[in-house]
Amino acid sequence: MTSHNTFVKIGAISINSITMASSHTPMMQQYLRIKTDYPDMLLFYRMGDFYELFFDDAKRASQLLDLTLTHRGQSADKPIPMAGVPYHAVENYLARLLKKGESVAICEQIGDPATSKGPVERQVTRIITPGTVTDEALLDARKDNILLAIHTQKQKIGIAWVDLGGGRFHLQELTEEHQLNAELVRLQPAELLCKESTPLPSFCSNFAVKFRPGWEFDASNAHKLLCEQFSVTDLSAFGEQNYPTALIAAGALLAYLKTTQKQSLPHLTTLTLEQSEDYLQLDASTQRHLELFENIHGGGEHCLLSILDKTACAMGSRLLKRWLGKPLKQHAIIQTRQQAIKEIIFLQQDVSLHQLIKQCADVERIVSRIALKSARPRDLVSLLQTLTLLPAIHDELQENKTLLINEIKKEISPLPLLQQLLETAIIDNPPMLIRDGGVIAPGFDEELDELRNLSSNAHETLVKLEQEEKNRTGLSTLKLGYNSVQGFYIELSKAQAQNAPPHFHRKQTLKNVERYITPELKLFEDKVLSAQSKALAREKWLYDNLLEEIQQYIPELSDLAKSLAQLDVLVTLAERAQSLNWNCPNLVPESGIMIQAGRHPVIEPLLQERFIANDLELKPNQNMLLITGPNMGGKSTYMRQTALIVLLAHIGSFVPADEVRLGPLDRIFTRIGASDDLSSGRSTFMVEMTETAQILRQATSQSLVLIDEIGRGTSTYDGMALAYASCAFLASTIKAYTLFSTHYLELTELPKDFSCIRNVHLQASIKTGQIVFLYRVEEGCANRSYGLEVAELAGIPKEVLKLAHEHLNQIQDTQSILVQTQIIKPPTSPILTELKKIDPDRLTAKEALDLIYKLKQLECAESIN
Repeated sequence: MTSHNTFVKIGAISINSITMASSHTPMMQQYLRIKTDYPDMLLFYRMGDFYELFFDDAKRASQLLDLTLTHRGQSADKPIPMAGVPYHAVENYLARLLKKGESVAICEQIGDPATSKGPVERQVTRIITPGTVTDEALLDARKDNILLAIHTQKQKIGIAWVDLGGGRFHLQELTEEHQLNAELVRLQPAELLCKESTPLPSFCSNFAVKFRPGWEFDASNAHKLLCEQFSVTDLSAFGEQNYPTALIAAGALLAYLKTTQKQSLPHLTTLTLEQSEDYLQLDASTQRHLELFENIHGGGEHCLLSILDKTACAMGSRLLKRWLGKPLKQHAIIQTRQQAIKEIIFLQQDVSLHQLIKQCADVERIVSRIALKSARPRDLVSLLQTLTLLPAIHDELQENKTLLINEIKKEISPLPLLQQLLETAIIDNPPMLIRDGGVIAPGFDEELDELRNLSSNAHETLVKLEQEEKNRTGLSTLKLGYNSVQGFYIELSKAQAQNAPPHFHRKQTLKNVERYITPELKLFEDKVLSAQSKALAREKWLYDNLLEEIQQYIPELSDLAKSLAQLDVLVTLAERAQSLNWNCPNLVPESGIMIQAGRHPVIEPLLQERFIANDLELKPNQNMLLITGPNMGGKSTYMRQTALIVLLAHIGSFVPADEVRLGPLDRIFTRIGASDDLSSGRSTFMVEMTETAQILRQATSQSLVLIDEIGRGTSTYDGMALAYASCAFLASTIKAYTLFSTHYLELTELPKDFSCIRNVHLQASIKTGQIVFLYRVEEGCANRSYGLEVAELAGIPKEVLKLAHEHLNQIQDTQSILVQTQIIKPPTSPILTELKKIDPDRLTAKEALDLIYKLKQLECAESIN
């Protein structure tokens, strides 16, 4: 938002203050003054029952929302473009705009049209941006809505992000762009803030970027804002020494929130410092290749989250996704989750707890709306219903004495004072909005009750007045009525209208009747209408005060929300373990990965037939499996299931295997699949090499690495050389736990040179001329690739296959001749063998002389032979 200017540019029309005054209507002048403060937002300007947009806003909205573009008045002798949406349907239009990354300023009529001289007073009462929206109707209930700020300085990348609807504020300091990419893929921010003129990596273009003024990224300004927000005098407790760049990003983010929310943010009470070493690291490629949150085509089905997420409430669903994106490294914390899940299963609590949690509201987001004073009446009723469920949830957990459940039980204790306040303040089934009235319960406020009684008794009083007038005048057709235009009136038929008494003052003439008003009826009208407006005003005042009173419970409600979400995830993981026949993995201090009868967590539930389970063992002295076998034989599945089992174990979940034993791990890397990146000008081979380079530079001896084919995008010899070198480097230099699949059968000779590498292959066989995949991992290397058989399955024409077989036979015959040539190659000369043994720089004069005699003897012997 900018300050007022005397020079405004709306689209292609530049308007100074003199032109504004002379060439526009007062209403349009008002619009332009307000629009000056919101140049980068669509301004929804309330006019009666519509929100109107003008100039370029109208053109843009008409394109984005498929609205009819009309015109209203002129500016600089040109028609002013106009488009509008009905006020009662505005939420639907806002949701569509937010999904497209647009921000909107809502300008309401706050003055009384009846008393206004000139345009009714208007002001912006609400600013909605993709990253700051908290309205239930505009949010995806099962997805965090993240606002993220980036700041770079001195080779550091500072990021801060807030989930305004969840009350979470985090920051992290990074050193590499690929780390930023990983965080953006994980968090999927709805809106991204950065300093104006800051060059951004190409992957940031996937997000709604807002460039902000440089002063918002000032260190002293950030320090001041953050100290005010958290009521501290310094930021030492928030990592001021170790996170200086990220704190500047946090300050810029807070400045943006203050601008858009126009109020305090009492639910943002602390900063969480993200420590990379606390988590199992997953880079952007790994998150995509393992299809954690969406499948390879971008859909939500057939990904790991879709299999796991049977949560009862939206809070649990969002937390589960956060757990998947940040698997833990600390075995002790993981084991507390495992113990809780085991006990839930043992006590058979999952079904009953699921049913109770399912009835709970989204407390996390309701708390945020209470903090921002935007909670609606039905939010409070939903909160009350949740509070009434807490004793039952607490009782259900009584027998579960595990450490984590004991912590949860502390936070879901009843809040009797808040519950009583809500029970007495709000009716059971209130209208959606406070402006409609009828929200505050009878008996809560004496003054409101009196005003309501006056208004509700109007009908009885009206009937009484009608009878009195009939008796007084003797006019049998006399009726008393009311409508919103004319107010209260006395109605007489045309025949009896000529007998109307003098104190009847004509108000309206219709075809068959005349309508009148009397001083007594006018007095009654003023009293009733005044009571209605006063009752609405009183109710709004009471509701605002109620929200302020509830704000004192924000800390307890926030803890309640976190505990309910955590309980929901634990109950869900317990249910998944039982339904899918998963077992608890063992986390041990000894190095290595052992999986017995492992299965793929996503593919297995989708199969009609039995999934073929496979074993795996990696240890420090045998840390690589070199995997061969046909395409479609199951190599990628075997590799991915290993990574997914490891990841599931690190969020505390049970896993699809008979037995799993895992030592300490720090990262998971994957290089799976082939795709180009045309937007960045990178070929398939370049993408493959970039991902491989990242692995070779960052992997450690505690990393799990999955590499599926290297070198396919270049010549056979270059590709084989690269695959050989990468394989050898990972196995012997980095010593990472590696699954390396290849179609280069020449690489299967590597175990002869490196004892830490082991050959395994996926079985297949030919039956009646058709390939049969057995999907079983066996020791040793594959003896052929079955490429032509797989091509036949894919539908390659028979004549092409016949030609391919002929060419393959020719190649194999040629190679056979070459091998035979190599076999009959003459042996190396003894003279050359002897020469290879010596180091001429270390020979003494006598040794050199002796060597000459020896070489001469060898030459003589060679001549005789």
